[in-house]
Amino acid sequence: MIPSEEEAIALHRKYGSNGIIINHCRTVSRVAIALAEGLRDSGKKLDLDVIRAAALLHDIGRSKTRAVSHGEEGAEILMKEGLDNRVVQAVRCHVGAGISLEEARSMGLPGHDYIPRTLEERIVCFADKMVGSDKLMSFNDEVERFIRKKHDVYRLLELKNGLHRELGQDPEKFVLDKLKESQ
Repeated sequence: MIPSEEEAIALHRKYGSNGIIINHCRTVSRVAIALAEGLRDSGKKLDLDVIRAAALLHDIGRSKTRAVSHGEEGAEILMKEGLDNRVVQAVRCHVGAGISLEEARSMGLPGHDYIPRTLEERIVCFADKMVGSDKLMSFNDEVERFIRKKHDVYRLLELKNGLHRELGQDPEKFVLDKLKESQ
């Protein structure tokens, strides 16, 4: 099952997500859909319903933990609820800019590869990096945060660069321009 926006919000409420998490997920969804529509218009095949649902639900695991394992916790919740595996996987691998199997094991996470691979997964991951709380933020701010926390900045930059190649332009600028147009 791929939930509608209303069903996704109902799942958040069922599992105790607060308003801050829900508003963040709604904003990430707006960013993800703007980017996805641009990629679709440039000829890329993708599933907007999967992207919308995954973006809306990407932080549902934060109702259980604030740790990096919230991606896995969210995936477990969504599997239990019978959601489409594409949504589950996008929620699982949105953390950081992806976590390799080896890194996951060293962090005590279950033995999964948490690298976003499909276009849908990469869109949700990237959109999350453009939103702080429920406000758009500069991708450079996220790069600086990754540096401070000693996260894999190369993987983060490659996430953006890969989307740039597929879109044919800077995905951050594209999203900001598109969202400005819709206001």
